[in-house]
This record gives sequence, structure tokens and C-alpha cells, in this order.
Amino acid sequence: MGAEQAWLLAAIPAGVFFVLALFGRYLPRGGDYLGVAAIGASFVLFFFVAADFLSFYDFEAHKTFITESISWSEIGNFKLRQGIHVDAITIVMFAVITTVSLMVNIFSVGYMKGEPRYYWFFAVLQLFVASMLLLVMADNLLLVYISWELVGVCSFLLIGFYWEKRSATEAAKKAFITTRIGDVGLLIGIILLWKETGTFDIQQIIHAAEAGEIGQTYLFVSIMFVFLGCMGKSAQFPFHVWLPDAMEGPTPVSALIHAATMVVAGVYLTARLLPIFEAADGALLVVTIVGLTTALLASLIAFAQTDIKRVLAYSTVGKLGLMFVALGAGSPAAGLFLLMTHAFVKALLFLGSGSVILGTHHNQEMDKLGGLWKKMPITGTTFFVATLALAGLPPLAMFWSEDELFASVNHEWGLWALVLAMLAVFATAIFMVRLFIRTFAGEPRDRQVHEHARETPLVMTGPLVFLCVLAVVSGLFVFNGVGSALGFPGGIGEFVFLEEPERYAIDWTLAGISLAVAVAGVLIGAYVYWGNSLVRSTRLAEAMPRLYAALRNKFYIDEMYQYVIDRGVLGVSYVVSWFDRYVVNDTGVDGSAQVTGYSGSILKYLQTGRVPNYAMAITLGVVGLTVAGLLVRA
Repeated sequence: MGAEQAWLLAAIPAGVFFVLALFGRYLPRGGDYLGVAAIGASFVLFFFVAADFLSFYDFEAHKTFITESISWSEIGNFKLRQGIHVDAITIVMFAVITTVSLMVNIFSVGYMKGEPRYYWFFAVLQLFVASMLLLVMADNLLLVYISWELVGVCSFLLIGFYWEKRSATEAAKKAFITTRIGDVGLLIGIILLWKETGTFDIQQIIHAAEAGEIGQTYLFVSIMFVFLGCMGKSAQFPFHVWLPDAMEGPTPVSALIHAATMVVAGVYLTARLLPIFEAADGALLVVTIVGLTTALLASLIAFAQTDIKRVLAYSTVGKLGLMFVALGAGSPAAGLFLLMTHAFVKALLFLGSGSVILGTHHNQEMDKLGGLWKKMPITGTTFFVATLALAGLPPLAMFWSEDELFASVNHEWGLWALVLAMLAVFATAIFMVRLFIRTFAGEPRDRQVHEHARETPLVMTGPLVFLCVLAVVSGLFVFNGVGSALGFPGGIGEFVFLEEPERYAIDWTLAGISLAVAVAGVLIGAYVYWGNSLVRSTRLAEAMPRLYAALRNKFYIDEMYQYVIDRGVLGVSYVVSWFDRYVVNDTGVDGSAQVTGYSGSILKYLQTGRVPNYAMAITLGVVGLTVAGLLVRA
């Protein structure tokens, strides 16, 4: 098994999808063991792919990639090939996707037990993972787009899994339609790049952009259309509205979407095409501004949410924004490093919230929780570690990835972007402490819920412990010694880069400021929400009622969209409907038929089938022509 066979990582779960979809209802336990085995096989095969890739890695040139493709179509001189491209970015994404997916599959065995359509859940889960794996190894934009849409379809099916609930079906439609808007932009961008370069091959398009073979204006417009698709998939402002509502799906789905599949697709594609963004003047600044805007907006909205999954959803939106900020600073290493550490931490948080929901008999409102740490010690401990990791405290994983982010932003954009990024991290620390305290610490807010709460079984707590270990140690991959010990050329900066590898060197000033920001956020969160937290937080809300109302209502962005739809889209739709009904249908289609029918009803009297009538008509015609002729002569 080598890197040339990396397609098997996607093929195995894809094959199991068809088995479960067709025969899952007849298999014992819905065939869940097949789903776990399929993702487990992909997880194991990843190590063989990574080992083979590293065996070919050029440690002197610091770059290697392996491709394998087949001819798909040939029209005249145009040849279209479909294949895989395995490089450093692909390896990092493989590690994230297979690890998180395996933990989610195992966790789902316990969480989804007894649910209707149990087999279907595991079937679509396999297709979801297979689509994402195919996306990150695709060597051309056409295959990327096919995989991209498959990921979107799977998210629609899983978000709307509880289709009996109207809120779930509405959330699924909202996610599907919102991301489709961005996907139209992606398709336009792909077509524009193909039209200019004559190929869908990603590496050839990158080479053409770097060589200046594409005009600056054309290149900027093309890559901005592509970035629209990335913004939609990764829930960046103004497309961020779908992700919090996607919490209507089963919690394991939320973990998979937020950590390893749907939302990281946009980050991945931006990282993959980053050389094109660099070649297009102004494109990286757009990416940075969108990322900072999203990070700050989401961090503010999270303060006023009370559903634990929605709080985590807005924290995901904010961290995705910071990933785009890192990429906007021209650092794929910082962006992917943050993606990796965030994936393990956020998967842990979402699966932890799922453990809370199941352990408290489907309660996820913080107003009904509290004091759960003693009742659910494993869930509480792992959630606590993940909370501190997401807040950015050392030596946990996200401290190191955010340190890389800050260094890249400071180097590329300077103080203004650095301050805004740190504000987003500061806000995250506060609302994550709020979430933990109101869920696990203090006194129970609902005694009945607390009395019936229990720790979840090993099949659910096992993945929590495993992910907790990764949330602690995965950040060490930044160090040269750790990377070298694992067989890599060095730390993350020496493995993933654009032009030259960068060995990690800590900037003590930035690290100190980053630590101070994280600690300040944790302490302020603890002060405001610890103990008699409702009094302090209520006073804050009462002191700024308009701001609190705006945060509670998510700055009324959803309402604004609904107003535009009701007054704009539906108004235009009414005009189009009227034109179709009365002009096209009644006049153009039915009208022509009615004219024909009316003409026939008149003309039918000229054809009676009686000889005397025809003789009289002939006579009258002759007389008429005679009279007309005499009048003309006269």
C-alpha cells in the first residue's frame, strides 16, 4: 500500500455506503460495525500512505508530491484526466479527517442507539467521509467540484436527519441553499480559470498564475468567485447564518461537520489555491478582512446564546475566520496547523456536548444544567481541558497554533490585524468559560435534570479521552524535534509551506501577549459567571439592553435576510409568476390554441360535404368575379 493507492481511503467508506444504504436495514445492529470498520480501515491505511509519502520525500528540496490519474474524456485536442495528488497539505488533511471521523463513528454507536433509520445514519456518514477524503486528494478542479457537491448533499441529509421535526428540515434547507449561493461562485471561478488556461489541473493552473500567464484583473475576479464558494462552505460572513441552525442534526454530525468535513472544505481549498491568491493583487487582503470580520462577529454573538451546541457553533465560525486570517497572511502552515488542532479540540467539545445531552436525557439549554462535573466526571474533565485549549492556554494544542497565527499576521499585516485577531481570541476565552461554568460547575439549575444525569458508556467516553490527549499534545507538532521524531522533515512549518520551509522559533513577546490575552479572558469569564453568575451577567445585560438584544438576536442578520426574501425575492417571484401565467401560458400557449380552435369553429361551416352547397358557392364566386371585373373595366 503506497501513496499512489491513497484513493482507497475514500473508496472503502464509499463502498460501505452502498452496502448499508441497500442492505443496512437487514443487517444486525444496522451494520454500524461495518461503518466503524470502514473508517477504521481508512485510518490505518493513512499511516501506510504517510509512511510511503515520507519515504519519497525530498529532504533537500523540501518538497515532494505523488500523483496518479486516469484518462476520463478526450474531445479533439482536449484531454480530461481525473486523479489524485498527494502532498504535505493532503497528508495533514488525511490525518485530521480519518482520526476525527473514526472517533465520531465510534461515539455514534452509543449516541444513536435506538434511533429510527439507524442504518441510514451510518450509511450517509460513510459517504460524507468518503466525499471529503476525495475532495482533499483531487488533482483537478472538476473532481474538486464533484466532491464539493457530494459533501453538501451529505450535510443536507444529516442535518435534516430528524426530518419529522420542521426545525430540522428548515435547517437542512437553509444550509443547502446558503452554501449553494457560494457554490455558484465556485463554479463560475472554475469555468473562468479553465477558459483562460485550458485545463482543470490544479497544479497547471497554479503554474500559469505564478508565471503571469493570466491577466491581473481576470485572475482576481476568477479567484474571488472561487473564494465565494470557500466562504459559503466555511460559513464566513455573510454566509455564516446556516451553521448555527445546522445544530438541528444529531450531535455526532455536528462534530464531524465542525471538525473534519463540511466547514473545513473552504479552508482547505483556499490553502490549496493559496499561490493563486498570492499572485492576484489584493486577494489575500480580502481573505484577511473576511476572516477578521467573521471571527469578531461570531465571538460577540456567542455571548448571548444559551444552547450549548449553538455556543460551540459560533466558536467554530470564529475559529474558521482565524484560519482564513492565517491564510490571508500567506501562511498555509499556520492555517492548517490551526485547522488541525482546532479539529481535535472542537470534535472533543461537540462529542462532549453530545455526552451531556444524552446523559441528561436530551437537555442542552444551559439554564437547565449546572453542577454536572460530579455526575459526569469523564465528560466534565475532558470538556474542561478542551475549554482551556480553545481559550488558548499553554501547553495545550491551540496555544501553539494561535501563536503561529499571531506571528504570521503580525509579519504580514502588522498591528491592526494582530489586535483584531487577539480580540477574537480574548472573546472566545470568556464565552467558553461561561459555557463550562454554566454546564458543569456551580449549583444545578434544574434539580430533576441533575438527579437523573449520569455518565455515558465507554463507547462514548473512550473517544472523548482519546481526543483529549490529542487536544493536549497535537500542538507539539510545531517543534522541529517532534516532527523529526515522527519521520517528518521537521515541524509543521518545515512540512507545509509555499516557497521556503520555516523552522519554528518562538517569539517571546507575542507569546507573552497571547498568554496574557488568554489568561485575562479566562479570569474575566470566571469572575463574571462563577458562583452567583446570573446576578453579574444579568446586570451586564440590563446595563446594555440594546446591545444584549442585538447579540441575542444575532445582530438581526437572519431577520434582514428574511425581509429581503419576503419583500424582494418573493416580490420579483410574483412578477415572474404573473408574466408566466398570463403572458406565456394564457396568451402564448393557451392563446394560440384558442385562436386555432376559434378559426376552426368558423371555417368548419365552409366544408359541409353537400354538393348543392359547393355548386352554389362556385356560382356565387363566378358572379362575384364577373361583377368585380366589370367594375374594374368601368
